Amino acid sequence: MNRPVVVGVDGSPSSLVAAEHAARAAMLRSRPLLLVHGYLHASGYGVPLNPYDLGVPAPSEEAQQMLERTASELTGRWPGLTVAVRQVLGGPGAAMIEESRQAELVVVGSRGLGGFTGLLLGSVGAQVAAHAHCPVLVVRPDEQPIPVDGPVLVGVDGSESSRLAVGLGADEAALRDVPLVLVHVGPPDGDRTVPEEIEESQAAYQAEAVRLLADASAVVRAEHPDLVVREHPVRAAGAAQGLIEASGTASLLVVGTRGRAGFAGLLLGSVSQAATQHAHCPVLVAHPVS
Repeated sequence: MNRPVVVGVDGSPSSLVAAEHAARAAMLRSRPLLLVHGYLHASGYGVPLNPYDLGVPAPSEEAQQMLERTASELTGRWPGLTVAVRQVLGGPGAAMIEESRQAELVVVGSRGLGGFTGLLLGSVGAQVAAHAHCPVLVVRPDEQPIPVDGPVLVGVDGSESSRLAVGLGADEAALRDVPLVLVHVGPPDGDRTVPEEIEESQAAYQAEAVRLLADASAVVRAEHPDLVVREHPVRAAGAAQGLIEASGTASLLVVGTRGRAGFAGLLLGSVSQAATQHAHCPVLVAHPVS
């Protein structure tokens, strides 16, 4: 099955930047690109007083023209790219989640139409990142050009979610022909008041970091023997802060949906949420393809 790369497009600057990232991702994977626009009643998201007066909602000609214009521009910039467009009944978040069932990758921007400048990741992007049935690329910050030369960064904590992220990050680094950097975040120096406890804590962290990074590296090198893999233990007040700081030199940050302290019912853990909100590069959320 030739699963497409799917991107939500609503005509906003953020969604058009996401479409550009999606085009590049589709070309790297030799996959078709699908531009999706979710539509509702003209009255919007509210419940009309008499819904029978509105009838069945229909795709709009304006949205169709926007999709076709975007498709034409992308094929002009990416020769050989196959692009299809689709309007889907439903809210944009629900539409993207449904399309993700048949997708190789879903791409979302940081904000859509109606988004507030201060809201780093809009409700649609957050909804898709949490609930999609395939990996989700969150494109932010949207005002910067597409980074291509930096390494792919992956957070490592030994969890099953982290192992999935490492595998996806390795595949992505190989596609982009850039190094893979495996990051383990440990506690900051001096978080104990007794010198002996500080020394014991640091020794325990070093041993754990070395083991986790070595295990992850071994798995990656077995699958990608030609890939440049670097191990990077860092110290920070929390895993999210460490990954966000490290993302400043990366072209992509890959995170799992939940880490070692994640709750089974929480579809996107606090570290992943913080990364999609604040990272200095696009973030790939490593959902398994269902």
